Parts: sequence; structure tokens; C-alpha cells
Amino acid sequence: MVAEAVGVPLDLVEGVFSDTAVTGDSGSASASRLTWMAGNAIIGAADKALQAWQDEERPAIGHHRFVPPVTEALDPKTGKANPNFTYGYVAQAVDVAVDVETGHITIERVVCANDVGRIVNRNLVEGQLEGAVIQAHGYAITENMQSRDGHILNPRFSTYLIPGIMDIPTQVDSVLLEEPDPLGPWGIRGMAEMPMIPLAPAVVAAVHDATGYWIDKLPLTPSRVIATLNSST
Repeated sequence: MVAEAVGVPLDLVEGVFSDTAVTGDSGSASASRLTWMAGNAIIGAADKALQAWQDEERPAIGHHRFVPPVTEALDPKTGKANPNFTYGYVAQAVDVAVDVETGHITIERVVCANDVGRIVNRNLVEGQLEGAVIQAHGYAITENMQSRDGHILNPRFSTYLIPGIMDIPTQVDSVLLEEPDPLGPWGIRGMAEMPMIPLAPAVVAAVHDATGYWIDKLPLTPSRVIATLNSST
């Protein structure tokens, strides 16, 4: 993004990372904000540096701190608000197999479509999408956290079951749509956690399609699935 903003080759760009003694505090590097926020900050700084260059300043330096637009809470009477300043969009479809004797669910295929705006690094976007789907697989099917009085009762991986290599979806297909965000730098949208959100409801709907039963509590552990299947027999 820096190379594009100032029109130089990528190998001329040097970065200083993770040192607020040098760069100042820019807020968290979390969720879907980092590329979107950093990109807008880069554009602002590049514009100032390029103007300094045109003004014959050497070295040409540009400092810019990007502050996102202010958001609003929902009005309790009218429901009107501007709760977010930008949005991401995602849809998923899944194929599942349900063993009606054991209650085990196998996710055969996930198709995940994300509107990511302009893609900066396709490999990273696809890797993030696949990783988020696998993490959501655990949330939807295996990771049954138990707590009592603020204490975790299953604090080990032997009892809190994250998906292993034999558990994860057999196939994950990434469908990346590039609809530019008018507020994003170069049309970029954030997408980090978006693929996590729709997997669980998609799996629940697919299990209903396969068995005729709605299960309204997560995760869909074998014991929970088989209890539901046996509830009316």
C-alpha cells in the first residue's frame, strides 16, 4: 500500500512495526480494522509527503493519524442511528453428513463468499478465510466449554476439543468478490472474522435439511444431536 501510495518499488519501502515509542499509539490491531485503518493512514501520510516533495522539501516527510468517523448508538424510540461507518458482507453454504446412529456430523464442503473490496494479498485473504472457517467449525460442533462460578471445568485439550486435521471440512471453496468500499483505502474492506459468523447457522440449517430436526443449542456434539434425533422416537 505504501509503494502504491507514493509510486515507488516495493523493495524501497521500510517498515517500523510494534514500537509505540517510535510510531505512537494507533489503537488495536484486531478484528477487521487493521488493513482498512492502516491503509487510510498511509494515504493521508503519503499525500502530505508528496506535497512536501512538490514544495522542494528534502527529506519530504508526511505524518498522518487516521481517525474513523464517529458512530452513533441506536435511538431507543426511532431506531435510527449510524452504528457503523463501514460494513462487510459474507454468505456461506455447507454440505453435511449426519450419522443418525452416533450423532456425528461431518462437514463435507463449505462454500464461503466474501465481499472483500479490493484484494491486497489474495493468498492472505484465502488463508484467513479458510482459518476462520476451521475455527468456526470448532465453535459449531466440538468446542463445548463448561464453566461453573467463573471457573472453566474443561481447561485441557483432552476435554475441550478443538478440530484436528481429520475433523475439519473436507473442502473449503473461497469466493472473493471485489466490490469497492467507497470509504476504504483503494476500495478495501476488512474481512478478518467474517467467515466465522455464518458457519454455525449454516450447519444447523443443513442438519435440519438432512434430518428434519432443528437443534437450537451449540455446539452440535454427537450426544446433543443423537438426543434430538431420539426425542420423538
